[in-house]
Amino acid sequence: MDSHNISCKKGFSSVHYGWYVMATGTLCLFASLGLGRFSLGMLLPSMGRALQLSYLQMGLIGTLNFIGYLLAVLLCGRLTRRFGARRLIGTAMAVIGVSMLLIGWARNLYLILALYLLTGIGSGLSNVPMVSLVSCWFVGNKRGLATGFVAIGNGFAIILSGRLIPYLNTVYEQGWRVSWLVLGAIVLCVAAICSLILRNSPQECGLLPVGMTESHPDKRHTAFTESPRLRSSIVLHCAAIYFLFGFTYVIYTTFIVTTLVQEKGFSEAVAGNFWSWVGLLSLFSGPVFGIFSDRFGRRPALMLVFAIQSVSYLLIALDLPRIFLYLSIGCYGIVVWSVPAIMAALVGDYAGAERVAAIFGFITFVFGLGQVIGPFLAGLLAETTGSFAGSFLMAAVLALTAVFLSAFLPKKH
Repeated sequence: MDSHNISCKKGFSSVHYGWYVMATGTLCLFASLGLGRFSLGMLLPSMGRALQLSYLQMGLIGTLNFIGYLLAVLLCGRLTRRFGARRLIGTAMAVIGVSMLLIGWARNLYLILALYLLTGIGSGLSNVPMVSLVSCWFVGNKRGLATGFVAIGNGFAIILSGRLIPYLNTVYEQGWRVSWLVLGAIVLCVAAICSLILRNSPQECGLLPVGMTESHPDKRHTAFTESPRLRSSIVLHCAAIYFLFGFTYVIYTTFIVTTLVQEKGFSEAVAGNFWSWVGLLSLFSGPVFGIFSDRFGRRPALMLVFAIQSVSYLLIALDLPRIFLYLSIGCYGIVVWSVPAIMAALVGDYAGAERVAAIFGFITFVFGLGQVIGPFLAGLLAETTGSFAGSFLMAAVLALTAVFLSAFLPKKH
């Protein structure tokens, strides 16, 4: 037993090391996705004014990030097998931090696009292995809980960016540049923590996953592993649902602040407060719906989540009194990070620990396609019509489609 194995057990005997992996996963998503990606919505209005960007160009920044994410997902399985999740996650987080620091110094759009593409690559190479790793550390009836708590890292990042970025914009003449520098430095700190705490598997530490005993192994994925035909059907079904989520949620995330400021007449500070409320509410989305899916099933959980999301998109698309904007933001925040948590748990249920990284990597690749297409089409549609209303209406229709697809997920045996 090497020193890493000893550190998993000594000093942590009263708490299973899987909980430390879960907590570190929360930090990882806080930095890699929460700061590396979801802070862009708060940064775009001031960046757009400073660099004189059109709606289409703002959409292109988000699209390049998702293209980088997509490219990274293609390599995740191979790189994880070669270097291990721990080393890959730490390195990818460092790439995110450095690229964000450089964006703070960038002077033209093309360099920003290239650097934010690199940020997306780092996000993909850290997020997918991290979620897969957490799924391996927990058995089926605790998997939704674990992946749900990991997802709340995104909410904390939204709260931070919603408060910090408007403040820095008031203090500094080019506050958006200072924001990139501060956020990049935070990501580098988290990269160091991930490198120190994460372990590649329970077996590396001489442990069983949380909730598993020798007499009660996790057998929920037996039918999946024994039937190649069923396996292909399930993977494609999950991928279709995840694609629709990627396409729709990212439109809201990328353009809600811009819509509030440029179309609804809110100040940037007020819009930032709204974005912080999304972050605060989203802290409950992963754990609440993850536990719901553990208890009542992944199918009804996904159906409920997508139904709520469709309401959120519809309310922001229509020209309604201001109270409905608050309701839209509330609906979005309370469910936004529940889908990745439920999908990660669902893949773990179907595939088991030995297959989860490869299967989740594939459906995340398809999810990434949705993220690439979503902001580009939304920006193009807004450029054509002069409003994001049509983009949000499109998202509402596709979220309803996901409700029906979720209803027909095959049962686990």
